[in-house]
Amino acid sequence: MKISAKGRYGLASIIYISTNYPNDAVVPIVNIADKLGISKIYLEQVFALLKNSGVVQSIKGSQGGYQLTRSAEATTAFDVLSAVEPLLFEQTQEAVSKKAPEIDKVMGDSVFALLEESVVNTLKNITLDQLALEVEKCKASDVNMFYI
Repeated sequence: MKISAKGRYGLASIIYISTNYPNDAVVPIVNIADKLGISKIYLEQVFALLKNSGVVQSIKGSQGGYQLTRSAEATTAFDVLSAVEPLLFEQTQEAVSKKAPEIDKVMGDSVFALLEESVVNTLKNITLDQLALEVEKCKASDVNMFYI
């Protein structure tokens, strides 16, 4: 499985928002771009997809930006990735259905369907608040590092 830059940047951005801002905060995209080192123009494309899927909403004006539409507890990695990675969750194409339909059916039922179900279930069970907690643990463990 390969996650594109849009998927990685989208998930990183949403984790950043949930880690550093309260649920109802409006975050300017330039803040996210600067903090994560992502092109503002590219990030705007990612956030357009996130907005279209309902993960975030945009607020216009001088104090504008984006905010999560749901709490970090109610938003999953699946919500984010399915918004920006539509091909990741696309139905598997038939491979050899014309010459060997029984092999194609077995591959679909016994491999690809199980794999897709596993990926979807895993991503649906990872919430933003869990990811934010992991980020905080990483920050805390870095504080205690001493370099000689």
